[in-house]
Amino acid sequence: MMQRALVIAAGGTGGHMFPAQALAEAMLARGWRVRLSTDDRGARYAGGFPPEVTVEVVPSATFARGGALAGLAVPFRVAGGVLAARARMRRDRPEAVVGFGGYPAIPAMAAAVLGRLPRLIHEQNGVLGRVNQIFATRVAAVACGTWPTELPAGARAIHTGNPVRAAVRERAGAPYIPPGDYPMSILVIGGSQGARILSDIVPPALAALPEPLRRNLRISHQAREEDLARVEAFYAEAGIAADVQPFFTDIPARMSEAQLVISRAGASSVADISVIGRPAILIPLAIAIRDEQTANARALTDAGAAVLLPEAGLSSEALTEAVLGILSDPDRAADMARAALSIGMPDAAERLADLVERLAEGRDLEGATQ
Repeated sequence: MMQRALVIAAGGTGGHMFPAQALAEAMLARGWRVRLSTDDRGARYAGGFPPEVTVEVVPSATFARGGALAGLAVPFRVAGGVLAARARMRRDRPEAVVGFGGYPAIPAMAAAVLGRLPRLIHEQNGVLGRVNQIFATRVAAVACGTWPTELPAGARAIHTGNPVRAAVRERAGAPYIPPGDYPMSILVIGGSQGARILSDIVPPALAALPEPLRRNLRISHQAREEDLARVEAFYAEAGIAADVQPFFTDIPARMSEAQLVISRAGASSVADISVIGRPAILIPLAIAIRDEQTANARALTDAGAAVLLPEAGLSSEALTEAVLGILSDPDRAADMARAALSIGMPDAAERLADLVERLAEGRDLEGATQ
């Protein structure tokens, strides 16, 4: 019996690739063959996918990069990518195609529409991204990671949650040690776009904490390459132990050991925080066009699991106050950790995998959580 084949179409940021990776892991475990369709940029971010996943690189492009001259070539590159994806799907017809957004997903999703293949998209954020807006009414369903998600008329929504990687699921509900007079860990994560302001604000905010608290801190801080030296120097001058890196490959482990997470409100970060169960201070990315990160943060803040600090008007003084309010109150911190767990969906990858199998088999998608 031939293995059933799934094509996953995803862009090159962690927000798209982490849930795509989680679905790939779940489908491989169910005996499916999985192919990742992306472009050259996306392929560079595919290192975390299991080696069994075939990476198919197809041309794609966006008007947001390269200026006016490069923009003239965008339609031709996208058209070439669609033709390449369509040819591959004819040679090896997939039972289903799932898009996770990002412009590298366009060729495979467009090819699936043209070929009338079973297809759906997964939207991580509470507001549809640009590419998912294009396909929302051209797929069987939009699997929503954040609930509710704003959708156009005619689109069908199914709440699956945001799939988290196996490394996160392994830490699901890890025991939380409330803050106290002993070494305490803070994880600072900002994503590729949102890390700069955290490098500006977080170190002075932590340096302003009372000395008995400050001396116990152990910081894991994700910073852009060009900011590493100054962030490291600031922490060293303040006498705060800090590990500063441009990217942590072991975020689930660091998060499970943390007393507090300071983070942007990217959908994958919010999902990881809720599945592992940690108090958080969330700073939504202000340049997000649709303000989707504020929507992403809503579930954690409404549950009492996170403090929301809007970027507009953000100051190190406000962050110091928020950190102090959590780390100086062990009961509150423990309550926040439990509240985060209460909204976590560690089975989101399996829920999405169930949806894919229903779709491939032509079964009604009813039965998934609405």
